[in-house]
Amino acid sequence: MKKRLFVVLLLCCGGVVWFARTQPQVSAALQFASAGMQKLTSAGGAAPAPIQNKGPEGGPPVPVVTGLAESKDVPIYLNGLGNVQGFNSVTIRSRIDGQLEKVAFDEGQEVKAGQLLAQIDPRPFQAALDQASARRKQNEALLANAKRDLVRDLALLAEKAGTAQKADTQQALVEQLEATLKSDDAAIEAASVQLGYASIHSPISGRAGIRLVDAGNVVRAQDTNGLVVVTQMQPVSVVFTLPEQQLQTIRTEFEKGTLQVVAVGRDNSTRLAEGTLSVIDNQIDPTTGTIRLKATFANEDLKLWPGQFINVRLRVAVRAGATVVPSQVVQQGPSGAFAFVVTPEGVAELRPLQVARIEDGLALIDSGLQAGDRVVVDGQYRLQPGSKVRTGDGAKVPVSAQTRAAEVGRTKGQP
Repeated sequence: MKKRLFVVLLLCCGGVVWFARTQPQVSAALQFASAGMQKLTSAGGAAPAPIQNKGPEGGPPVPVVTGLAESKDVPIYLNGLGNVQGFNSVTIRSRIDGQLEKVAFDEGQEVKAGQLLAQIDPRPFQAALDQASARRKQNEALLANAKRDLVRDLALLAEKAGTAQKADTQQALVEQLEATLKSDDAAIEAASVQLGYASIHSPISGRAGIRLVDAGNVVRAQDTNGLVVVTQMQPVSVVFTLPEQQLQTIRTEFEKGTLQVVAVGRDNSTRLAEGTLSVIDNQIDPTTGTIRLKATFANEDLKLWPGQFINVRLRVAVRAGATVVPSQVVQQGPSGAFAFVVTPEGVAELRPLQVARIEDGLALIDSGLQAGDRVVVDGQYRLQPGSKVRTGDGAKVPVSAQTRAAEVGRTKGQP
């Protein structure tokens, strides 16, 4: 208890000493300030008035870049994500078992329909064809002999020198051998087909991919990988999706005529190709609520590659005589979109806007602006409603980040 009391007394003493040392400095500062004010008053001066912020109309004109709202026909696009697919794509597989003797294409080569791609050892299939042909000749000779015996038996039966049973038996033998010849013909055709499978030809024109099997390997009809994939790339297809809410609009416009589709790069600015809508899928995906569509592109310059993901823009309509301004004109505030309009008197006026869409650097305005209105394109951050503005010759005034920060600081009272 005594120790605690001693600590408290020690702290109190320290506080008294500190106050005694600083009190003369505070008093001196106050006395110096009072004496200064008295000298200014005695000299006929007046105390300086507090700094007041001037209103926007009291300052110099603000330099801005302006432009005119225009009236033009604006295409309306629906944007989606698409995947490029070959117009036709075929995995070349062997339909027989055998040793791959030759690969007759180069990887990445453009091949034509019917062109030889690979050759399988044909000797076993040629031997089967020869065997079937020989068997037919043998049965053909037996049939000819059976027919001659039948003629003799019928002659003997007519002279009553032979029996009807023998003639009937010979007739049945002839018919049996005729059926055997038809079976031989089918066997020959089957062997010819198998022999034809030894030479593998491309069923379509397109570009060959990477070779999947090298010459010398044994290939089988059950192999799933195949020999190579041939993909038709001119023309090419793009499959993309759009929300199901747009289906009725798409169907209505699709029934009227051809709809243009634009393929755009993943940077959403590079136009790759233009095509047309070819297919609307027959059902909506219930898991995503989207509808699949397919577009066809000529792809003459091969800018679209199968498997590539791209952005797709489907043009569904054109709004005639729409009011448009550069996208940087539109500003966002607590009450929504707005823009600064320069009046004929050179005063900035704030206009609330209804913006339909912003695309390709242009804002489509539903209400708030009319064609011919002079709008501020650059320099809005320095404006307030009622500010006097000064426009140049239409060239954009460059404003660096440092200059902009300094001007913002001055508006807030910073040095």
